[in-house]
Amino acid sequence: MAAPRIELVQLSGPAPAAATPVTPFVRKPSWLKVKAPGGPNYVQVKAMMRDLGLHTVCEEARCPNIGECWEHKAATFMILGDVCTRNCTYCAVAHGTPKAFDPLEPARLADAVARMGLRHVVITSVDRDDLENGGAEAFAGCITGIRARLPDTTVEVLIPDFKGSERALGLVMDARPDILNHNLETAERLYRLARPGGRYDRALRVLAGARRLGGPDALTKSGIILGMGEEWDEVLICMRDLRRADVNILTLGQYLRPSDGHLPVVRYYTPDEFTELRDLGLAMGFAHVQSSPLTRSSYHAWEQGDAARATRARDESVAGSHAG
Repeated sequence: MAAPRIELVQLSGPAPAAATPVTPFVRKPSWLKVKAPGGPNYVQVKAMMRDLGLHTVCEEARCPNIGECWEHKAATFMILGDVCTRNCTYCAVAHGTPKAFDPLEPARLADAVARMGLRHVVITSVDRDDLENGGAEAFAGCITGIRARLPDTTVEVLIPDFKGSERALGLVMDARPDILNHNLETAERLYRLARPGGRYDRALRVLAGARRLGGPDALTKSGIILGMGEEWDEVLICMRDLRRADVNILTLGQYLRPSDGHLPVVRYYTPDEFTELRDLGLAMGFAHVQSSPLTRSSYHAWEQGDAARATRARDESVAGSHAG
């Protein structure tokens, strides 16, 4: 339950014309504290990103797991620049007018992946509503470029909704990513507040379309961030809607306010609540659920795909034995 609003009223001197409502301070719990980044691999990855002129969502979105992931030489690359054409009120990425599309970026990204020797790579982008296909060609170019140099590396893409364009989605799926991710983010009721440029039903259509276009071996994934004002039952509705869209992998994590100019945190979910949601998700039929306060879309992404494929193989084996 959200804490009650507090009204500060002057107790001495002339009374003000009206009391001034303020949002109460919600203290960050101890389980959200992480070690500051700075290990040798972190420094090396940071220098390489600057050298190649690349961006990571780890930095732009101020991810709390950047130290851990970069020490594992795992990074989520952000293509198509670092300025978004939308203005989601929970997101730390800058918004405004982006720079022109750089056709050489996919080659630079493939170079970075090769230099890091990544077994699994995650690629995302800002929203580029100014481009005809929303930047879908850049995603496809990155996938094919990485496959040409590192055929054994698995590629996960975290895409925008492309304003619902089936053509744009088809361009990405034709490149055959190993995992297609599009985050639902929050409850439908909060979309106008938190994600005014997006549409809840459109996000679900993107995910369902990816499953249809990807064939039986494709994996789809989506994430929900908690603490922006949704009710528990609304979280469960989101999870059920994602299963109806045949999503395989679900991530659940705590919303952390990037600055005073962003949506406030309404509540912090406990680790036990995240564990309960994980168990409920598995019972709904998700092949894998990553659920913890610090979980983000690509947190331990190198393990999520393997876990989902193992679960699906086991379920298919059980189904086959019953059929026999």
